[in-house]
Amino acid sequence: MRPIVIVMAKAPRAGETKTRLCPPLTAKQAAGLYSALLADTIEFVVNLKHVQPAVAVTPPDSIGHFLDYVHRGVRLYPVAGRDIGEALHRVLATAFGEGYPKAIAIHSDGPTFPPAVVGQAMTALDTHDVVLGPCDDGGYYLVGLKRACAPLFEGIEWSTPRVTSQTIARAEQLGLAAYLLPAASDVDTADDLARLAGWLSRDGQGRMPHTRAFLSA
Repeated sequence: MRPIVIVMAKAPRAGETKTRLCPPLTAKQAAGLYSALLADTIEFVVNLKHVQPAVAVTPPDSIGHFLDYVHRGVRLYPVAGRDIGEALHRVLATAFGEGYPKAIAIHSDGPTFPPAVVGQAMTALDTHDVVLGPCDDGGYYLVGLKRACAPLFEGIEWSTPRVTSQTIARAEQLGLAAYLLPAASDVDTADDLARLAGWLSRDGQGRMPHTRAFLSA
């Protein structure tokens, strides 16, 4: 059975997604940006080789927004949780319960990292228990496991600069060998958005076409 790569997604609703970008964006523009980032992320996963693409949808009742992806072989998981940690554990545990030997969850802020990073994560799981892709702001864009581990996601101060460091510390407490991938960025603030736009025009030619089209418009 192939490993699974899961995009952690929300339905792009005005006033509920990318609210830290308002201003300079309006709520509608912020939702439009997130929709573009999400589409690019899902297509990135669909185009990966030798993995099962999947999307974890929060809240569960918004799963209809993603049904068009099913015909492309994407597995959909409606998922809820008190915080992102509980949602991560639930969807990863579900995937392991279905028999997937390795499971990776990634954020939906666009694939600014190359496909090779996912391959690096899969290889690292041969010799490590947990793989993390740290973000510049202290969170992480990727987490990979080869078995469910609820305690890894408990007691973490989510949406703070301490997420990655606390997760590494928790892994050490649990006796888990952790592997860190190269750092990447997410898109939460106006500075993040400006950095992304600069990267797309400078180094990301041909990448993230939906986001590129949104920014051009």
